[in-house]
Amino acid sequence: MRGGKFITGAAALALLAGPANAETLREALARAYATNPQLTGARANLRATDEGVPLARSQGLPQVTTQSSVIENVITPASRGFTQAPRQGTVQVQVSQSLFAGGAVRNNVRAADARVDAGRANLRSTEANVFTLVVAAYNDVIRDEAIVRLNQQNVRVLEVNLQASKDRFQVGDLTRTDVAQSEARLASAQAQLRNAEASLIRSRENYVATTGSPAATLDTPPVLPNLPVDPNAAVGVAVANNPALIAARRTSDAAGFDVSVARASRLPTISAVGGGGYTSFLGSAESVNGIVLQQDGGQAQVGVQMSLPLWQSGRPSAQIRRAQALEGAAIEQVTQVERTVVSDARSAFAAWQSALRVIQSSEVQVAANRLSLEGVRAENSVGTRTILDILNAEQELLNSQVQLVSARRDAYVAGFALLAAMGKAEARDLGLDGGALYDPTVNYSRVRNNIWDWSGDPAPVPIAPSTVNSPAQTPVVTRELDPSLQRSPNPYTPTQGIDAPNRQGGAPRATQGVDTPRANPDS
Repeated sequence: MRGGKFITGAAALALLAGPANAETLREALARAYATNPQLTGARANLRATDEGVPLARSQGLPQVTTQSSVIENVITPASRGFTQAPRQGTVQVQVSQSLFAGGAVRNNVRAADARVDAGRANLRSTEANVFTLVVAAYNDVIRDEAIVRLNQQNVRVLEVNLQASKDRFQVGDLTRTDVAQSEARLASAQAQLRNAEASLIRSRENYVATTGSPAATLDTPPVLPNLPVDPNAAVGVAVANNPALIAARRTSDAAGFDVSVARASRLPTISAVGGGGYTSFLGSAESVNGIVLQQDGGQAQVGVQMSLPLWQSGRPSAQIRRAQALEGAAIEQVTQVERTVVSDARSAFAAWQSALRVIQSSEVQVAANRLSLEGVRAENSVGTRTILDILNAEQELLNSQVQLVSARRDAYVAGFALLAAMGKAEARDLGLDGGALYDPTVNYSRVRNNIWDWSGDPAPVPIAPSTVNSPAQTPVVTRELDPSLQRSPNPYTPTQGIDAPNRQGGAPRATQGVDTPRANPDS
């Protein structure tokens, strides 16, 4: 959001683009869109749901069956002077077309179509969830790289401080306690660095699991589009567009159609039937005085068949009550999902706004801690501050810098989660035009009217690549630290921090911000 206005989808496309020398968030999202197994699996599940429609339609389409047999009569008893032919073959064909089924076929198709719509909405929800995971993983890597850089920077500063403290201890300006404090703080910083590196490895491995490829140098993520100005606006969009809520509503519609299907079990069914057959004695029929007693021949029948259930021991009523109970559960599920969507939208908006305020406060805190550190160093140079004061100021600056980069990550992830709750975090909203977007209607149109029994699809093969052979991630950081987070050059250096004793045998003198030796009270 810029200037309190929504950013259009076209602007989102431009924002998600990035420089060619770094991997952009758009590229990570596009790769996950094409290869994430959670998403490709959801598409396969939707294709399975599509098949419910032709299955329901098949109940109202003609059914053709055939039967054939060849019988060898081993014993052929005689009856009234006629002997049965020892061998015969028969072929029968039966055709049935439902004319009336109490609305069961029509409502089954409607229920199947509603479930397809629900499946498409669930696919959208899965897509938004996967993108949210990618955005979080992307920003986790950026955050943890910055934290590693900050800790590396802190270790270098404390190493220089320790060397300077040792030098000043050698000339009697500091005590062994001061050196020990510097050593302890450096050891603590090194431990923090190791923990930060482990967190970075974990974030990079999670990035591999989410996107399918290791994280290269990541570009700064772009400004998020279409963020609302207040929580009420977020809720309004979410209630209208959230895919999980749409799926729940369509599932409830399907449950209503199921009730009508159950009611149809008490109504009569009418079908048009037809059939025919042919019997051949395969040349084995006997003849008497040249007259064939049994001849080959065929027959055919057509008619209308009606079935009216009179008593089914309570089965229809039980089916209806069960369907009504499931419809009631589906209706309540809509309310539950709606509550969750409203809560998620408001919570995500609050988290986003809170993180933005934390960013503002952290920026002020970083600037103040940097100024405080410079002041403590200057005051230490005139003897009014101790080494411990400097070490504490260094740690406070580091803490505020870590808080700042963490808040930036939290704000971005919360903002994207808000878009997801609003139903605005899908490929069509983010302009992922790296390839053709998956269109769930293509498969539906392909299979809906398919009535050929011998059609099929090729055997499924894996789409999402395995990450078994991907290299183990390391804590090596190539991304440059934000200039606003870089420390000013440390005035201490191991070789220039304190001048050597002068030729007249006088005491060492301080240079360039190094503490001026304090007067010895015992002298």
